[in-house]
Amino acid sequence: MSEQQTQRHQLLVTLFEAFNRHDADGVMACMTDDVVFDTAVGSELYGNRITGTADVKEAFEKVWGGMPDVSWTCTSHTVFGDRGLSEWIFRGTAANGTRIEAEGCDLFTFKGDKLSRKSAFRKDRPPLPAQS
Repeated sequence: MSEQQTQRHQLLVTLFEAFNRHDADGVMACMTDDVVFDTAVGSELYGNRITGTADVKEAFEKVWGGMPDVSWTCTSHTVFGDRGLSEWIFRGTAANGTRIEAEGCDLFTFKGDKLSRKSAFRKDRPPLPAQS
């Protein structure tokens, strides 16, 4: 693996560590100012598109606020040129007590030493019943 690939791989590790700490500033430090985030769900072909650090940061904070236990267990990070792939298991409990647990992945585009694009994909699995 080249030095640049190694640095980009570490950036993905750092990003998901920040996601799992619910650290908005840590997440945004991994992204360019003009970052584009295509969500896993939404009415458009690409889900919902969110652009720029302020709006992307707000979107992540809403997820953490709505699911205080949300986490992404990464199973693999791959870097190939200016693209990256992270595979993970998404877990979280909604306000009504139902749980989501599903595999997913993010496709990334690198610009220099940061991420300029994140496109999320997650299995469309029905919520699990609330735990008693």
